[in-house]
Amino acid sequence: MKLFYTGPVVNAEMLVLMLEKHGIAATQSFVDAAAPDDGDLSRPAQVSVPEADFARAHQLFYAEREDEL
Repeated sequence: MKLFYTGPVVNAEMLVLMLEKHGIAATQSFVDAAAPDDGDLSRPAQVSVPEADFARAHQLFYAEREDEL
């Protein structure tokens, strides 16, 4: 697995769902796993994707889209 994103858990959860819709099995974990899960949506989280899918995931979410021009 390769780190794909680090940010608020609310964004990480949405990203995992969107990646799954594209057939990419992403996983989410908290940056500080020892901290209590108090429901804070801004708590830092990480999203990882399989190394084989990293380039495709990056293309889907970070590449400039020509159809938006």
